[in-house]
Amino acid sequence: DKHPKVRARFAQRPRFRLHFTPTSASWRNQVERRFGLVSQRAIKRGSFDSASQFVRTIEAFIDPRNASATPFVRVATADSIFQKIERLSARICRTRH
Repeated sequence: DKHPKVRARFAQRPRFRLHFTPTSASWRNQVERRFGLVSQRAIKRGSFDSASQFVRTIEAFIDPRNASATPFVRVATADSIFQKIERLSARICRTRH
């Protein structure tokens, strides 16, 4: 909220409020998403005869992904995010805010 464009944007829209997520939440969200992927793609609807088979199934899913892992890079600019919000607002409300 410190960037001048962000401040100006919210000054024009007083009914909008920023709610800050704790810094620690960003990595927690990534961890939760990772577990979600494992659940959906590796173990969902699985039948396992033992705990070791269950672990091997998870490792077989994770190991190849870890081998080709790359850092997350945020590519969206503030302007592109605001444009997406405008398009969504227009579709939802059929009015401009």
